[in-house]
Amino acid sequence: MDKLYAIEAFIKIVDSGSITAAADALDVSQPAMVRTLAALERELGVRLLNRTTRRMSLTDEGREYYERSRHIVAAVADAQQQINARRAAPRGRLRIASSVPFGRLFVAPVVAQFLAAHAQVNIELLLLDRIVDLVEEGMDVAVRIARLPDSSLVAHALGETRRVIVASPALLRSEGLPGKPEDLRGRRCVSFTGVASPGHWNLRDGRKRVAVPVKSALVTNQIDAAVQACVQGTGVGQFFDYHVLAEIKAGHLTRILRKFEDDPIPASLVYPSARHLSPNVRSFAEFAQPRIRAALRSLQQV
Repeated sequence: MDKLYAIEAFIKIVDSGSITAAADALDVSQPAMVRTLAALERELGVRLLNRTTRRMSLTDEGREYYERSRHIVAAVADAQQQINARRAAPRGRLRIASSVPFGRLFVAPVVAQFLAAHAQVNIELLLLDRIVDLVEEGMDVAVRIARLPDSSLVAHALGETRRVIVASPALLRSEGLPGKPEDLRGRRCVSFTGVASPGHWNLRDGRKRVAVPVKSALVTNQIDAAVQACVQGTGVGQFFDYHVLAEIKAGHLTRILRKFEDDPIPASLVYPSARHLSPNVRSFAEFAQPRIRAALRSLQQV
């Protein structure tokens, strides 16, 4: 007996409401369908269906077996679809979402490389400084900088980023180098609302997390404006490390209070579900992960 076929036949009988209808749907004879069902019941040692000339109903064992069997058949179908998807070449539209600065620095270059390798794909890259609902807004893939809650999203770890404190070398020469979080009290600060609260910054003193009150001379929702204000000496700023990577490397900003930085925040590539994964999503995920991971590792050297 072909066990999987017998299970599928049993499910079809239940879904169709009769052996005759199931036989027609599977294009087999009614006696053949009866024999398949009888063989499955013998194999299991239980009766799955109560049958009379007028009606058919599931037994308790049949009801439980039906529910479990549906999951088994769906899993087998998904496995087959995954294999088929791996053989299919990516083509058509792919919609990707990311935050603005992270997307500009890390996602956009990978998108360009992916397009160069896959001429049949066209990509819409949406850069927004807000959480995008992938399903509701029709996005295929997103890169998230956050500690992800449990959800139906599939997530692949890309690395991590940190909130760092920076100031211009000129400002540090003028006002001195802060040695501990409390030294930020009374200092003029610059707050980018996408990273830090204008009223306090989260840091860590040993094992204890502390919220340090700060006086923000400038509060802005634009990252470029905040970073440039720090470069010009307006005040001390807190940013994600990738926001200020170029300015630190160029010597325009100095990373301070390093040993008091808060816990790192993971970066993840996410998509709605592993079920029915399209060749486009699968191909981009496999292409992007090692490249973004390598780029994020460079942040550890700053």
